[in-house]
Amino acid sequence: MTGTDTATALERATLDKAARENFPVAPFFLPRAWRTDLMAVYGFARLVDDIGDGDLAPGGADARILGVTPEQADDRLAVLDAFETDLRRVFDGSPHHPLLRRLQPTVRRRGLTPEPFLGLIAANRQDQLVTRYETYDDLRAYCELSANPVGRLVLAVTGTETPERVRRSDAICTALQIVEHLQDVAEDLGRDRIYLPAQDMKRFHVQESDLAVPSAGASVRALVAFECQRARDLLNEGAPLVGSVHGRLKLLLAGFVAGGRAAVRAIAAADHDVLPGPPRPGKLQLLREAGTTLRGEG
Repeated sequence: MTGTDTATALERATLDKAARENFPVAPFFLPRAWRTDLMAVYGFARLVDDIGDGDLAPGGADARILGVTPEQADDRLAVLDAFETDLRRVFDGSPHHPLLRRLQPTVRRRGLTPEPFLGLIAANRQDQLVTRYETYDDLRAYCELSANPVGRLVLAVTGTETPERVRRSDAICTALQIVEHLQDVAEDLGRDRIYLPAQDMKRFHVQESDLAVPSAGASVRALVAFECQRARDLLNEGAPLVGSVHGRLKLLLAGFVAGGRAAVRAIAAADHDVLPGPPRPGKLQLLREAGTTLRGEG
């Protein structure tokens, strides 16, 4: 396989993960220019998460493209540092990674700034160094880096950002991150990460060992239900963002809110037992939630 073939395969493998997200990334009903730019942003966000989670394609091709030595290819912090260096080339040079080359025209066309991209890299650095969160406020501060930049980039790409919309978007994105953490409790524990605040675990008498079993007990389910309510409240706080825009963007943002609400309902339908695997909503539930959100009933 040539270098060009390898780069194309890496790019495609990352972008194909969009279909597995809780929310629509760049649905067909959007203008083509928006879809192109949103997929470029998604490619960046997905790749930086894959670096942080150790989920890159086998063989170290991404690390080689970024100039990381074979000896450091498994060092996530080293790869994140190289990725940040390549990101900076997006703004003042010629990036090496194909997903960053894809991103560069979007950055120029939409006048995007480095800050949200740097926030996502910082979140993944934090994941290598911080594996537990003491309080809910600590977790929300992490979400400021790990999730909220994505919503801000969507608003920037579509030219619709205002301070109030950013505030609503941040609430939605933090909620979506919390929901994803709830779905992935078992998977995260396998990576020695726990995103359930320690204070809340103590309140519900949950020990870490209670998360390492095939099925959740009553205390874990009560804790998950409590965190689900927090996510639901954040989604409700952010939902007026949908009514503040028009046309196809309204449909996209309704999809984000609906994805979060449907995921919360799926967790509830599993009696808040997330340990056997992530509860996922069906398409019908997603459509119902989207309709409710668009009507402003949620």
